[in-house]
Amino acid sequence: MTESVEIHVLDHKVRLLQPEGGFRTSLDSVFLACAVPAKKGQRVLDMGAGVGGASFCLLWRVECLVTGVEIQASHADLATQNIALNNKEGMAEFICADITQYAGGPFDHVMCNPPYLEAGSYTPAASEERATALGHTELTVKDWIDAGFKNLKSGGSLTIIHRADMSDKIIAGLGKRFGAVEIIPLHSKAGQAANRVIIRAVKDRKTPAKLHAGIILHEENGQYTKAADAVLREGAAIE
Repeated sequence: MTESVEIHVLDHKVRLLQPEGGFRTSLDSVFLACAVPAKKGQRVLDMGAGVGGASFCLLWRVECLVTGVEIQASHADLATQNIALNNKEGMAEFICADITQYAGGPFDHVMCNPPYLEAGSYTPAASEERATALGHTELTVKDWIDAGFKNLKSGGSLTIIHRADMSDKIIAGLGKRFGAVEIIPLHSKAGQAANRVIIRAVKDRKTPAKLHAGIILHEENGQYTKAADAVLREGAAIE
C-alpha cells in the first residue's frame, strides 16, 4: 500500500491524500478546475486525474458528476479514498486506465493537466512511478487532445492547462475539430511573460479564437493578487 500524506487546497475546503513521494498536487490543478465551464448535473471527465485534485476542486464549486481516469493504480486508489474524505459519494469515480484506451463518453466537459514534459523530451526519472507521472507512458499533447475529443459530446468543452511555450502544439492538436478557442495566460507577475496557459475549446464549434488578458498571480511583494486569491482560496470560476 502506498504511504500517503494529507494536504489541503482551496483554503482547507478540499482534503487530499497523496503519496509521500512522487506525485504532487499543484496550483495548476486548482486553476484547471476553476476554468471548466461545468453546470450542475453535467458529466465531466478528468484525464490523468492523479489523486483527484482538480476533480474535487471542481466538485466543491459545482454539483456535477466527475469521472477521473488515472494510469497509476496507487494514485487512482488514493483518489477513490478522497471521495469519502470530501463527502462526494455518488458524485465521483476514479478508474485506473490509459486515457488513450478509455471510452466512457459522451461527456459534457473534459479537463486535463498533461505532463509538462512530452515523451522523449526528458531524461526518465529514477523512480518508475515518477517517470510515469512525468511522461504518462509515451503520449504527446495531441494524444491527450485526441482522447478528449473521443470522449466529448458535440458542443462539449475541453480545458487544458500547460506550459505557455506549448501553446502552439495545443492549438495545432485541436485542429479544425474544435472552435471557440479561448487562451488565458497565467503570469507570475505583471510585466512578465506567461509561464502557464489555460486553453479552452468547444468540439465542433467554428467560432473564432479569443485571447484573454490573462491572470497575474503575484504582487511585487510576492503575495497573491486578488484575482489569484479568489481562485486559490475560494475556487472562483474563471469566466
